[in-house]
Amino acid sequence: MGFGDLKSPGPVDVEDTTGSGATDSKDDDDIDLFGSDDEEESEEAKRLREERLAQYESKKAKKPALVAKSSILLDVKPWDDEVDMAKLEECVRSIQADGLVWGSSKLVPVGYGIKKLQIQCVVEDDKVGTDMLEEQITAFEDYVQSMDVAAFNKI
Repeated sequence: MGFGDLKSPGPVDVEDTTGSGATDSKDDDDIDLFGSDDEEESEEAKRLREERLAQYESKKAKKPALVAKSSILLDVKPWDDEVDMAKLEECVRSIQADGLVWGSSKLVPVGYGIKKLQIQCVVEDDKVGTDMLEEQITAFEDYVQSMDVAAFNKI
């Protein structure tokens, strides 16, 4: 059995149901597919939309804005092993700023008997920056050699 053995069914009559006549365009004008309403109903919808927008705005105004905060872990390094680390920490914690909260701290051995102060703080991003912290911490020149940001995490 080859391809030549198959018989073609011949022409098939298909009825045109698309209705492409001149009278159909007149009917299309009467049908509103997007549901336009009368003028008085659109005024009612406009008033209702404005009322809902006003309610939304009042709710939004009452809601406190989300404050971007960061958790920063600082390494504060002394000049040598003879620096009073308790005094160094006291100096660092004496730095006060709006949006700055000091957290826990610990002394971490660096080597040759020298320890660095590792201290945690939480800052509001808009109010306190790491540059400002570095300037104020390194201002204690008798105690602080340098300061590094060990970890910086957005909260």
